[in-house]
Amino acid sequence: MKCPRCQSQNREGVRFCEDCGGRLVTVCPSCGAELAPDKKFCGSCGSPVTAQPVERQAASPQGYTPRHLAEKILTSRQALEGERKQVTVLFAGLKGSMELLADQDPEEARRLLDPVLERMMEAVHRYEGTVNQVMGDGIMALFGAPLAHEDHAVRACHAALRMQQTVGWYAEELRRGRGVDVQIRIGLNSGEVVVRAIDSDLHMDYSAIGQTTHLAARMEQLARPGSTLISRDTLRLAEGYIEVKPLGPVPVKGMPDPVEVFELLRSEQVHSRLEASVARGLTPFVGREAEIDILHQAMARAAAGHGQIVAVSGEPGVGKSRLFWEFTHSHRAHGWLMMGAQATSYGKNTSYLTVKELLQSYFQLEERDDPRRVREKVTGKLLTLDESLRPTLPAFLQLLDVPVDDAEWQTPDLPQRRQRMLDAVKRLILREGQVQPVLAVFENLHWLDSESQAFLDSLVDSLPLARALVLVSYRPEYQHGWARKSYYTQFRIDPLPPQSAEELLSALVGDDPGLDPLKQLLIERTEGNPFFLEESVHTLAETKVLSGTRGHYRLTREVHKVQVSATVQAVLAARIDRQPIEGKRLLQAAAVIGKDVPMALLQAIADMPEEAVRRNLAQLQSGEFLYEISLFPSVEYTFRHALTHEVAYSSLLQDRRRALHGRVVQAMEQLYADRLPEHFERVAHHAVRGEVWPKAVSYLRQAGTKAAMRSANREAVIFFEQAMSALTRLAEGRAATEQAIDLRLDLRSPLLQMGQLERVLSLSQVAEALAEKLGDEQGLARVYTYLINYHYLKGEPDLAIEYGERCLRIGDSAGDASLQALARGYLGYSCHAQGLYRRAHSILRENVEALELVQGDAPGGQAGVSYVTSSGWLAFTLAELGESDAAAMSLDRAQRAGEASGHAYTQTIARTMAGLAWLRRGQLERALPALQRSLDACREKSLDVWRPIPSSLLGLTLVLLGRVDEGLRLLEDGVSLTEDLGVRAYLALWTVQLAEGLAAARQLDRARTVGQRALDLALRHKERGHQAWALRLLGEVAGLADPPAVGEAEGYFAKALALAEELEMRPLQARAQLGLGRLLRLAGDRDRAEDHLATALGLLREMDMRFWLSRAAEELLHLGHLFVVARHNIQLYDYLKREYAGEPVTVILDRRHGQRREREEVTTSERRHAERRRQIQVDDAIRTRGFAVVPEIIGGA
Repeated sequence: MKCPRCQSQNREGVRFCEDCGGRLVTVCPSCGAELAPDKKFCGSCGSPVTAQPVERQAASPQGYTPRHLAEKILTSRQALEGERKQVTVLFAGLKGSMELLADQDPEEARRLLDPVLERMMEAVHRYEGTVNQVMGDGIMALFGAPLAHEDHAVRACHAALRMQQTVGWYAEELRRGRGVDVQIRIGLNSGEVVVRAIDSDLHMDYSAIGQTTHLAARMEQLARPGSTLISRDTLRLAEGYIEVKPLGPVPVKGMPDPVEVFELLRSEQVHSRLEASVARGLTPFVGREAEIDILHQAMARAAAGHGQIVAVSGEPGVGKSRLFWEFTHSHRAHGWLMMGAQATSYGKNTSYLTVKELLQSYFQLEERDDPRRVREKVTGKLLTLDESLRPTLPAFLQLLDVPVDDAEWQTPDLPQRRQRMLDAVKRLILREGQVQPVLAVFENLHWLDSESQAFLDSLVDSLPLARALVLVSYRPEYQHGWARKSYYTQFRIDPLPPQSAEELLSALVGDDPGLDPLKQLLIERTEGNPFFLEESVHTLAETKVLSGTRGHYRLTREVHKVQVSATVQAVLAARIDRQPIEGKRLLQAAAVIGKDVPMALLQAIADMPEEAVRRNLAQLQSGEFLYEISLFPSVEYTFRHALTHEVAYSSLLQDRRRALHGRVVQAMEQLYADRLPEHFERVAHHAVRGEVWPKAVSYLRQAGTKAAMRSANREAVIFFEQAMSALTRLAEGRAATEQAIDLRLDLRSPLLQMGQLERVLSLSQVAEALAEKLGDEQGLARVYTYLINYHYLKGEPDLAIEYGERCLRIGDSAGDASLQALARGYLGYSCHAQGLYRRAHSILRENVEALELVQGDAPGGQAGVSYVTSSGWLAFTLAELGESDAAAMSLDRAQRAGEASGHAYTQTIARTMAGLAWLRRGQLERALPALQRSLDACREKSLDVWRPIPSSLLGLTLVLLGRVDEGLRLLEDGVSLTEDLGVRAYLALWTVQLAEGLAAARQLDRARTVGQRALDLALRHKERGHQAWALRLLGEVAGLADPPAVGEAEGYFAKALALAEELEMRPLQARAQLGLGRLLRLAGDRDRAEDHLATALGLLREMDMRFWLSRAAEELLHLGHLFVVARHNIQLYDYLKREYAGEPVTVILDRRHGQRREREEVTTSERRHAERRRQIQVDDAIRTRGFAVVPEIIGGA
């Protein structure tokens, strides 16, 4: 059984609604008496009983709806059906109606009750609400549906107050004449409803969203007789216009939590949002200096006796009223008589309403003034101004609803009387202008009633010789006929520019730097509309996103999107509803396409001829809903305001949205067939919204792949996840399962780059289970490739190699080159991490050669990533082995392929590996820019899994260049980022490098602790190469102690050298020899120091490791003059000559490519024999070592 009040379904047999408490019993259609079930005649009056609704209904809505309102609804019916509406629901009921009827004759009872219902309906219709249900003792009404009203809550509150007032007057009559006490109670709530259909008799089929209707019914039940209760949602929309009494949170049946309830007491004497804002306190007035200047110029001309009219046009909320308020309250307006009125949204059908408000203000009339008092005030002020105005007195009294006894006034016919009233008001203003200049302000002309419009037209015609300035404001859709008048000025007021909008926001929320992102978001969202800005901030404060007080807010949580406030939504929805049917439908279709609307696409989905599309587009442009942004190569429009787009879209029901989105997909496939990849993202969006699931999966996957290829990883993840969600809407089967596997594999690469390892593992495990279910060996192998990588990154080398070998076997048996490349690549990286450099070299070289054989020097796609990564890691491997020239060749291949790919991740890998190789060779100035670019790319593209690598390498480079503090921060980041990601591979190496930075900063205790941790990590994860680097570092730290811990340091160096020799890590051998030589020199062991330094210098020179070659030379200088042979390396010769200019170092370029010089015959005397022998020893050392250390310069050397 459906309740006629709240539309809730109830169990059979209940007498009252279980949701709202409304009566459900059947009543007699003649006398209203309650009927027993299944009876054919009424037991009270004997009338026959016919099938009927559960409670006696009044006539159809068409019978009690005023004609102008009915016509408006019926003419707009097509545009109003099937839409979502923001509304305020009003329930009003007679308290104790059954008790009132009990002792009355049924017909008499109806005569008592019907006037109550009539007064209820009159109040609703007065404010253009719709009575949707008439029950035996009450009504249900909607404000904002089917016709949208931007002030629906304010209208509903005014209607409730008038209802209580008029029923109260009637109740007083009944009490005096019949002794009957009649009181009503009213409940209001605001929310969303869906208008599904409107019958020709105006009956409306609607559905409430959430608790919209239910809570309004509960408010009525909670109200005391004679009172009105409203919800927090209604108060939020009507705040400033009404006075309420808070009743606190109240438990309400059907609601999970207590509901804040307010008693409506009275209306405030305000007519606009601005007046309500003045009471709360205005925000700073910003960004309108040019507009104020225009008004001042017009005022100067008017003061000189050249009357002016200035019209200000602009969209809702842009600040028209605030501009006038600031102007009329400025010092320049002193000495002017202020007059004015504002048209109201519900007054367009009330003749002279704006004129009447003008007169009430001028004569200072108050609501409590009775007719006698009104007459006194009007007569006194009018005759004081000018006795000759006496004949106009009846006109003013008529306009102010005061009875006119003047027989002469009743003589003319109605048109003449109308003209006399219009002339009287105009004459009053012009006469005042003779006494002092008049400033008359008329706002919201788009709501102006026709008679007030006639008065204004007449006044404008009489302005040229008057000392009067008339200011008017309206929205873009308003039309008038003043444009050709010489004394007419018009300008448009636009939203605030960003700087002014930010100034306004600072006043609203404060200057906390943490609010800057929110301010930017608000400015973008509202596009600088001041009202929208203020309402958005108010909504954020209401929803506890902002805490504090105005001007001193702080953010309680991160905000990515700002919702449209209910007040803003109501304003925009009402504007859209006022459009003609075709224009409104076209605007909604455009909203489905998006904020930017190609003409061809709109034409393809619109249900109207091209000529009609163009005509309606022109109207929407003039109404400033859309504007043209492109004519070539094709016509394109955009929504003037993003919020208008959102409100237009949200008004559509789901079924129509789906249908339109589906048509957009078809249209885009046809219109953009030759360049569809450019539009994958948009087509995917429409396919999802249109629930075209097969196409949604396909286009989302293609959009994700496209995003991944440009390293837009977050975008790629979103697209792939949406594709997985869309896939669940398709029928199960092998094809769907294969797609489910593919999508999970697609997701792993961007997730991996973002460092989300656990999600990668989870996806891989699900994909593995699906592939096993299908018996798909190649699918399993592709899963294994990522499991190799996962276990490699987690520092689990045994598992990584196990999966790698398994995957490679499947790839070999299937002849799958792509699978082989992935498997070999990950195997190579795993071997490298374990220090198995020769094996890594073999695997990676084979992989690079195989990829080149299949796809040339610069393969694309996943193969391109594999090629660059394998080439880069091959160079890394060669660098660890000291094969610098081969490493340079491999890096050259990686960099060329990376640049050709255009793929940020691939390019970053290549640049990082180049920087690493240059760092290993000690060519720091070349390493620095490559590593800086890599780190910047990681930050920009969210390459989180890679970011620790360039961070650590760049940090070490800066430390070696002497920028220790700067470098140390990056070294710390490298380690902490790696730990945060859960990555363990290479963490030991980054930790070694951090310890090296700490040692350079002379933080030796921490360096020792961090170095030991690096050693423990390397041992735990079987990274033997990194173990060797950690041992060398601990030797260095021990040697830096004061005094040096020589024995401990020698022990670490010895272990490092032994492991380095086993793993063929020649650069590490050179570094360890250098460190050991320095240690022994400081310990005073000159001969051993020279041996180790000599070994280091030889290795470093051979591998062209320039930074450490310089360090080795510096150490040897402490032992004497140094002769260095650069062999046949001209670049090294030039470098050493520059490096040691002015130092006791002789650099020799030997062009003989290793040929031994013949010893010259000794021809000197015995006296110089000893000197000659030392010279021969030096010459032998130079020939064999490439350098010699001489305690003093040998003559003739």
